[in-house]
Amino acid sequence: MKVQFFDAIIIGTGQAGSPLASFLAARNRKVAIIEKAFIGGTCVNYGCTPTKTMIASARVAYLNKRGAYFGVNHPDSAIDLSAIVKRKNQVVLDSRKSSEKRLSTDPFITLFYGTASFESSEVVCVVNDKNGIQFLTSKTIVINTGAKNQIPDLPGIENVPYLDSTSIMDLDVIPKQLIILGGSYIALEFGQLFNRLGSNVTIIERHDHILQREDKDVAQEMKNILEKEGISFKLNSQIKSVGSNADKSVSALFIKDGKDVVLTGTHLMTALGRAPELKELKLENAGITKTEKGYIQVDEFLETSAKGIFALGDVNGGPAFTHIAYDDFRILSNNLFEPVKKSTKNRVVPYCVFTDPELGRTGITEKEAIEKKLNYKIARLPMSSVARAIESGETAGFMKAIVDADTDEILGASVLGVYGGEISSVLNLAILGKLKYTLLRDGVFAHPTFSESLNNLFATFQEKTNQV
Repeated sequence: MKVQFFDAIIIGTGQAGSPLASFLAARNRKVAIIEKAFIGGTCVNYGCTPTKTMIASARVAYLNKRGAYFGVNHPDSAIDLSAIVKRKNQVVLDSRKSSEKRLSTDPFITLFYGTASFESSEVVCVVNDKNGIQFLTSKTIVINTGAKNQIPDLPGIENVPYLDSTSIMDLDVIPKQLIILGGSYIALEFGQLFNRLGSNVTIIERHDHILQREDKDVAQEMKNILEKEGISFKLNSQIKSVGSNADKSVSALFIKDGKDVVLTGTHLMTALGRAPELKELKLENAGITKTEKGYIQVDEFLETSAKGIFALGDVNGGPAFTHIAYDDFRILSNNLFEPVKKSTKNRVVPYCVFTDPELGRTGITEKEAIEKKLNYKIARLPMSSVARAIESGETAGFMKAIVDADTDEILGASVLGVYGGEISSVLNLAILGKLKYTLLRDGVFAHPTFSESLNNLFATFQEKTNQV
């Protein structure tokens, strides 16, 4: 068989694979990068880019309804879902084309479209309809295939035209009654999005509160905010089965308080997790070990059990965020060339839930502080005490910071409020710099800004919440 040699082979063009290809090419390394579907990975095609584009449209609809509150009176505006989807598709296409142009025009990069699989630990096979089978070899191989929506193991699911976080963005009608299975980040973002477009939304969650990763007081405040907008929640509700009815409606059967309850709607969305995209890779041919949860097992330097093969981004089971995939790229790119190695150990992981208001998160939660038996204290401030929030008419939510009671360093923060992601980014910098909270308490910020509220946040400390 004919084998093409490369200095590196990268499988997947997500937010780790693409920048790594460009990085290596800039150093005159011959790189092969393989893509099965669309350049850009989950973020550009199915995640961040399209969802936040549609969320922006839903926010305009929401503000339109609140116009009278701000003294801007106008007639009701109709929701044009086709225009919203068209705008979303164009933003995605523009981003995808930009990445594709960068990769396809670099003389050191060869872009292969097709399905990749391992022949051995140094040989990768690429199959597509146009070019047939091609074999590539390298001593450095990087897997960046990401994750996909997980199909829930529920009786009846095979007979229901269910939606997931990808297919729901291409609907041609706004659901009248949308049932969402799961109460985490994706469920809340899409629930609010379609509620604002006119859907009657019910979220079914098996636990006693939504957002299981967050502290209970944060989750409860988020639930309160969304309920005020009209979203219904069924908590402590264990799904038993789903079904499709003769009138084309869908049903979810769940147990609540020991009783069977049936909920009927026009559409059903599953938001019960994601799974690594590994099915076609034939990892066993390369001797690559998987974790108990089915992800590729890597060490702190992102190397798999097979020497010279690395796994970056969602596929390695780490925090499933675009910025973490990009940081994986930075770690590996450093380690391939520099003597001082970087690792994933003790990495601070910020993230944002793009509901409105946003939930910006960084560092540890109070729940984690308790689990670690830390001596900590809590700073807490309602957004209704933030001048800019009052002026903007956006006072829902609160800020909460975890501070080391011995060193005064900031350990973590939850900012549920307008521009929560931006405010938490300031706190993230403080954590990265190991700064004491007093620096933010006494620092001078421009007035009136949202970040200025950090003065007041750290001017007051409260008793521990015991709501974790």
